[in-house]
Amino acid sequence: MKIALVAMSGLRVQNRRLQDLGLTLPGFIERKKVIASLPSLGLLTLAGLTPNEFEVKYFEISDYKNKDINLHSFDIIAISSFTAQIYEAYQLADEYRALGKTVVIGGLHATACPNEAAQHADSIFIGEAEVTWGKFLTDYKNGKIKSFYRGDEKDNVLKQAVIPKYELLDIEKYNRITVQTQRGCPFKCEFCASSIRLTPYYRQKPVESILNEIDHIKSIWAQPFIEFADDNSFVNKLLSKQLLRGLAPKKIKWFTETDISVAEDDELLDLLVESGCRQLLIGFESPSSKQVTGIELKSNWKYRQADKYINAIEKIQRKGISVNGCFVLGLDTHRTDIFDEVEEFVNNSGLSDVQITLQTPFPNTELYHRLNAEDRLIKQTFWDKCTLFDVTYIPKNMSISELESGFEKLMKNLYTDDKVAKRRQLFLKNYRS
Repeated sequence: MKIALVAMSGLRVQNRRLQDLGLTLPGFIERKKVIASLPSLGLLTLAGLTPNEFEVKYFEISDYKNKDINLHSFDIIAISSFTAQIYEAYQLADEYRALGKTVVIGGLHATACPNEAAQHADSIFIGEAEVTWGKFLTDYKNGKIKSFYRGDEKDNVLKQAVIPKYELLDIEKYNRITVQTQRGCPFKCEFCASSIRLTPYYRQKPVESILNEIDHIKSIWAQPFIEFADDNSFVNKLLSKQLLRGLAPKKIKWFTETDISVAEDDELLDLLVESGCRQLLIGFESPSSKQVTGIELKSNWKYRQADKYINAIEKIQRKGISVNGCFVLGLDTHRTDIFDEVEEFVNNSGLSDVQITLQTPFPNTELYHRLNAEDRLIKQTFWDKCTLFDVTYIPKNMSISELESGFEKLMKNLYTDDKVAKRRQLFLKNYRS
C-alpha cells in the first residue's frame, strides 16, 4: 500500500501591481523564497507515524496547472494546504478521486472549513492529525474509513512526539529545515491564523525530544540551518533555557519567532548567542501602543510593551542576533499616516530586517467572524487572497485603494537594494562596535 504525502507550496500574490513589484525587491524576494522552500512538517510527522507496511513518499506542488508529478501509482493521496493554495489543493483532490484514489485533506484550512473540504476528499482531518492518523490507516485496511477524523484538543501530542521523517526530503532542495518545539501561543491575537486554529491550548515538546530531532537532522545534513516552526518561542523561559543549553554543543545555526520579552532576560540572551541563534522574528504589529490596543483576545500585553520596542531591538542586536521586525498594516486603529510611521520607525530603530503584511481575516478566526458581522468582508470566501498581501476587507479609517497604495509605497521604500543593504550594514557596524 502506497501513500503520497502532498504539500501545496508556493505563494502567489493576487494583486498584480504587488506581484510585479515583489519580483524586483530583494528584501521581499528573500523571505518569500525562504517561506516557499520550507517543507511541510505536519506531513513529515505523519510519515514518521506510518507503519512500515505502507510505502510513503513526499511531494510538493507549487502550481497545480504546471505540476510535474504523477501520483497514479499511489493508493492514498494525503494533501496538506494553506488557505491561499486550497483551491488548487481541491483541484488535485478532485482529479485523483475521479481516478478512484482515496484522498484525504488536513491542515489549518481543512480544520477551519471541514465541511467545505469534505466536498473534495474521502476523509478530512480536523485538528492535530497525530492522534488520528493511525486510526485512519487501520480503518483504511478494514475498508471502513470515516468522513471526519477529529483530534482531541486536550491531548498533548507533543509529549510523545515522533521524529518527522526528514529523510524523505531531497537535501539539496532546502536551505533550512523546520523543527517544532511548541504549539499554540498564550496571547491569542485576533488576526492570528497559526496553530491556535488546530488547538486552543499552549503546549511544549520535551527538550530531549527536540534535541533528538536535531541529532537526526544532523545525520542527514552536516550543517543544517534550523527554523523553529513555533508561533512564539520562549514563552516558558525555564524550559527554553534548558533547550538552549542543550543546543549549544550541537553547533547549529537557527532562526525562530518570539516576542520582545526575550530582551528582558540577560541570561536568555546569552544562551541564544551560545546556542547559535542568528535571527529572531518579532511581531511588533504597529509602532505605537495606541495602535495595538485590543488586538489580543485575552489580554492587552502588546499595548504595554510598545514603548519598549526601540530599547529591546538595540539590546538584542547588540548581541549579534538580528531582529526581523514584523508589522501588520490595516488594523482598525490605522489611518493613512501609518505607512510613514512604520517607515520612520524602521529607519530609526536600527532593525536589521523588516516584514510588512496586510491584516488578513483567515477563515474561522475571530477577526473573520467580527468583520463578517460588521459586513466589512469584500466577499464571504476569498481564500486565494489569503496571502497576507491582498486586501480582503473594508478598512475602518481609510479606503481600500488607500490601503493598497499606501502598502505598495511602503514596500517600495523598505525593500530597495540600498535600503536592505543599509539596514544590514548598520546592524553589523553597531554589533562590531
